[in-house]
Amino acid sequence: MADSRRRRSWRSFLFVPGAIALCALLGGIFAPGLEPVSAATSEDEIKVSLRAFTKVFDAVEENFADPVSPDKAIYNGAVQGMLRGLDPHSNFFDPKAYQQVREDQRGKYFGVGMQVGPRGANTVVILPFPGSPAYRAGIRPGDVILEVNDKKTDGLDTSQIADLLRGPRGTQVQVRMGREGLEKPMIFNVVRDAIERKSVNDSFWLKPGIMYLDIEQFNDNTSQEVEDNFKRLGEQNVRGLVLDLRDNPGGLLNEGVAVTERFLRRGQLIVSHRGRASKDKPYVAGRGTSSYEYPIVVMVNRYSASAAEILAGALQDHDRGWIIGDNTFGKGLVQTVYPLSENTGLALTTAKYYTPSGRLIQRDYSHTSFFDYYYRKDLDTKNPLDVKMTDSGRTVYGGGGIAPDDKVPPQKLNPFQVALLRKFSFFAYTAKFFGARDTKLPEGWEPDTTVMNDFHQFLLKSGVEFTEADFALNVDWIKQRLRYEIATTAFGVDEARKLAVIDDPLVAKAIEDMPKAKALLDKAKSVIVQRLQRDGEPR
Repeated sequence: MADSRRRRSWRSFLFVPGAIALCALLGGIFAPGLEPVSAATSEDEIKVSLRAFTKVFDAVEENFADPVSPDKAIYNGAVQGMLRGLDPHSNFFDPKAYQQVREDQRGKYFGVGMQVGPRGANTVVILPFPGSPAYRAGIRPGDVILEVNDKKTDGLDTSQIADLLRGPRGTQVQVRMGREGLEKPMIFNVVRDAIERKSVNDSFWLKPGIMYLDIEQFNDNTSQEVEDNFKRLGEQNVRGLVLDLRDNPGGLLNEGVAVTERFLRRGQLIVSHRGRASKDKPYVAGRGTSSYEYPIVVMVNRYSASAAEILAGALQDHDRGWIIGDNTFGKGLVQTVYPLSENTGLALTTAKYYTPSGRLIQRDYSHTSFFDYYYRKDLDTKNPLDVKMTDSGRTVYGGGGIAPDDKVPPQKLNPFQVALLRKFSFFAYTAKFFGARDTKLPEGWEPDTTVMNDFHQFLLKSGVEFTEADFALNVDWIKQRLRYEIATTAFGVDEARKLAVIDDPLVAKAIEDMPKAKALLDKAKSVIVQRLQRDGEPR
């Protein structure tokens, strides 16, 4: 299978908030079926409404200009319209979408293991996953997919090509690729396998004692992956943690709770949720904190949502973590996913969740379009009537996501930088740079004058409009982007990501703010000691 949807990565430029609409839907668990609840609407009113709907559907089916598909009219039309009248996160999944949701939850699928996407009229390989069948076969970023099992890809979209690459484990798929610098296409015979999609990128040391932990989303394996990273580096060596939740759209509630639990003390509230048909349910740290109490700086942005906000909100309310970045998305609704007939599914909002201080972080969606809801510009909204306090007495608000303790808006790109990223100039140049040559480069490789001049000529030939002043003013930024992109092909995505993280200004700010996190932790510990002396050990 090819993963056609862009996951969060330093290589992404135009992040699609639709990822929140998909991943954040998994804020509940898979339920065995729909439970009956008391209805506020009388049975007679429901019958009248159903009769009216039937008459409308009969008129459409009989008189519409083109033939009407009942599935399309009912599932994509009537059902989706009903759900959209409820809230932005309730949704109906057709069989294909429901299968994708299940795969995202499990963090595993069967395929060749590469991310693909459109580039002009072609579908190209964005990234073969490390260790995957595609990676082992020698497929590179930039390779153009021409045929799959003798089926030409002309006229097929990325999703259709991804479907062709799917298949049972152990089966073979033949892929015909075009590569820059080669006259003849290359043929790869790849055996499909189980592809593990990590939700937690490999952690590393930013500097001695300062660990970097990047959680991309919350699936079935996230809490275990977090534990594995701490064991691999040795949690006893951690003196400070930089926790990256930027662009994390959320996922499974229970996994968000499990990750949060390891940073809190036993008995501390993580989150609670309640709805019309569900009792007020608190989630409390049962196993207690690890024996290592180090300061934590949490990085968030406007696309941190759902379970990511549960984690950030709990750490903030208990003064366990210092939050930096931009206001988070503001999703305080919990969805339960119900399996339906014909391999379809219903994600229905069944509850609202509240942070430990009792605030509801859900943004208002009653007076705005769904487009504006997802692509909003009002990052600093808050509910002045929902005022709460953290454990140490700091003021926090509901109604607008998690507001950072240290607000650091993302750096804005200038028009020249935007133009290069929109045209995928660095990606396209990298394919040309390697072409038919070997991808090996010396460790510590940096773009030199020859490479910079070559890239300059490449931009001129590819039709990017710029002045010499534009190029000169952005030389350092260009070098960084070239280094990251070329390193992805030469050394692998993990090494390239590490380079990007080290050069990230917000990561540098997180390291700088570590003493603030330490002071906050010390104050929180003092408050806890005072509370235990007053109330006794929690049971």
